[in-house]
Amino acid sequence: MLEVTPTRSVYLDLQEERIGMQEGYRFLDEKRLVLAAELLKELKHYDSVMKEYMLLTSQAADSLKESVARHGLNGLGLYPSNRQAWGDLHSQSRSVLGVNVQQISIEEMQHEVKELAINASPEAEKTKQEFTQLITLATSLAAVTANLVRLENEYQKTSRRARALEDVLLPEIDQTLAQIDTALEDMDKEEVVRVHYSQRP
Repeated sequence: MLEVTPTRSVYLDLQEERIGMQEGYRFLDEKRLVLAAELLKELKHYDSVMKEYMLLTSQAADSLKESVARHGLNGLGLYPSNRQAWGDLHSQSRSVLGVNVQQISIEEMQHEVKELAINASPEAEKTKQEFTQLITLATSLAAVTANLVRLENEYQKTSRRARALEDVLLPEIDQTLAQIDTALEDMDKEEVVRVHYSQRP
């Protein structure tokens, strides 16, 4: 209970403060729902990208084995990379109640510049293509993971504030209001008795 002097002005001030707390709690509760919905949306996106990433990782590993079998480690090490085909990094951002949510992608170059490879093979070209795709997916996966971390942190912070209002501050102010109300009623009764006896002859 708050330590206050039981007066009518204090009672009215606490009532106004409670109204403000209640509005703050409603806002935080709605914010929790919005953040939770966004978290679920990003989790669904994460699962989708991760499944694609894991599948492509397995395929790329198999292709790499075939390329090594074809060219050997030294020969594959001399094979031209696909650096010029990765393209440009693009980022789009939006705000969800103050939380920055990003979507990052790599736009592939329209005209890939290829280096001529000595002893080029379908196995090595497939490996190069799949690992290039892995880089694109890894970039998207990193962005989604960062979104989840930011959203989860904001959700936890909002939830703690809402619980503090709901479980501590509002019950405490309600208890104080009830005790002030009781004290004021007792004071009114005492005043009635005092007036009554003062008017006796």
